[in-house]
Amino acid sequence: MILCAENLNNLKAVPERSEIPQQDKWNLEAIYKSFDDWESAFDLISKKIQELAGYAGKLGDNNGDNLLKFLKADEEVSLELGKLYVYANMKSHEDLRVTKPMELAGRAEKLMTDYAAANAFFQPELLSLNEKDLNSWLEREDLKLYKFFVFKILREREHILSQREEELLARVGELSAVPENAFSLLTNADLKFPDIKDESGNLTELTEERWYRLSRSLDREVRRNAFLGIHGTYDKFKNSIGALYSGSVKGDIFYAKTRKYEDSLEAALFNDNVSSSVYDNVVDTASKYSPLMHRLVSLRRKALGLDELRYYDLNVPISNEPVDDNIKYEDACEMVLNALEPLGQDYIKNFKKGLSEHWIDVYENQGKRKGAYSWGSYGTHPYVLLNYNGTLRDVFTLAHEMGHSLHSFYSHSNQPQVYAEYTILLAEVASTTNEALLLGYLLKNAKSQEDEKWLLNYYYDMVRTTFFRQAMFADFERRTHKHAEAGGVLTPEYMGDLWRELNAKCYGPEMIIDDELCAEWARIPHFYSAFYVYKYVTGFTAANAFASAILNHEPEAVNKYLGFLKSGGSDFSLNILKRAGVDLSSAEPFERAMRLFEERLGEGEKLW
Repeated sequence: MILCAENLNNLKAVPERSEIPQQDKWNLEAIYKSFDDWESAFDLISKKIQELAGYAGKLGDNNGDNLLKFLKADEEVSLELGKLYVYANMKSHEDLRVTKPMELAGRAEKLMTDYAAANAFFQPELLSLNEKDLNSWLEREDLKLYKFFVFKILREREHILSQREEELLARVGELSAVPENAFSLLTNADLKFPDIKDESGNLTELTEERWYRLSRSLDREVRRNAFLGIHGTYDKFKNSIGALYSGSVKGDIFYAKTRKYEDSLEAALFNDNVSSSVYDNVVDTASKYSPLMHRLVSLRRKALGLDELRYYDLNVPISNEPVDDNIKYEDACEMVLNALEPLGQDYIKNFKKGLSEHWIDVYENQGKRKGAYSWGSYGTHPYVLLNYNGTLRDVFTLAHEMGHSLHSFYSHSNQPQVYAEYTILLAEVASTTNEALLLGYLLKNAKSQEDEKWLLNYYYDMVRTTFFRQAMFADFERRTHKHAEAGGVLTPEYMGDLWRELNAKCYGPEMIIDDELCAEWARIPHFYSAFYVYKYVTGFTAANAFASAILNHEPEAVNKYLGFLKSGGSDFSLNILKRAGVDLSSAEPFERAMRLFEERLGEGEKLW
């Protein structure tokens, strides 16, 4: 049976992938037409990887000619390797129960390790070259392109090891990936949640994707049962997941110590040339303005008419829903396109290009990877994985992920391969700017006070989940790593107590902390990419600055923003943002975001 797209949102059972219409699946065949083509590319690039090692000991020969030849050969290899890796992994994400793509993904990961090992000589040998000669070569027209690339390596001089040690670290890469891979398989493929009854008394299959919809139910018992089903399940696995997370943290500490960083936080921030003061800004601003979050909790409790608020009461709307909660995907695309019109026709044209070329895998299916992401490589166009279920939140997710994809599209189209990839620090800026523009569009077109109340509540949720919640995550990561670095053991009890403390501080005295919530740390996949989540806060802060300038029609606001999108990784991230008008090295943008929150919170307190 082939299911019509408009009926997918109403299903109680999650469909098989074969039941999803072809037009709603991404087109991975644009990368490789078949597994056989992937195998041919794999065999060819395997040989070229070995050839890279032949440049060892020869980079300084021929007055820079060998250096140039290596850089060009390395780009050729990394271009195809990126395609091999993203294809295999995205193919496996279509249905994690199918083993063939997972096998390819494993082989691609092994090939990445071989590539890192073959390249292990490069940085140590580059650092050993006569600096005067190297600088002279980099003034050549054919090598000038790589000046910033080389400069970034030279500043890492004290953290780069000998060739043999670098080879060993590269080989350890497969081992260090085990905790994250095991967590992904456990939580995406093996972990099963109980069936619960919906508002009509019908049993429905509980999934991570459906948790948000059920947590918005007006029936508090449905919300409670969904909360207990999700968090109670993770609580049963907290020992296993705790061991995986502890292993991941130990890996972070191992790499930091081996590379002679002061600690794992410095190691994580160094590549972006970011001071720990920026990280402190994130955590400290959230702590300083936590009374605003306590006011929001109080507003929510009163609006819901509850004597006490619990975690499963945080998502339920506190006003009438202004938008149909079964939004067709085609309508969602139209809403986002209308909201992004202030970015100009070129941006809209490229957004539509993504839709027509099937960048997006739209709907949830059995075995499909949970959540949403944008991915791709320099040799592919961007791809987006969704699990679209027809909520307004899903519309925002579409805007968010396409923000990532258009950022990649502009970067790849305007930068040479060596600078095409932007840093993770910049990654959440474009996506969150799209969300802010969508929210502004919906607020501007609100038809009633009730619509305004609902949209303000949506904004509050953005601030809560993207600023305060991610800052809480950042605090958790900093404290777990410091605890382990001081010789402490990361037991499930320690992490549960810490999670309780951080939630109580964030949400204040009017929210009851249930025991099951203390296992929520076990749900968070981003913890396996250490010190990543603080970038959601910086991204939110920068995005709101960009969106405000664009919507207020400030001079050159759109051109500055598009210039940011086109910059890729051609400079340090903070410099790129500063040129576009946002200085994250100061507390001002964070304070400004909180001032806007306080203003809109006051509006809501009056409306309610």
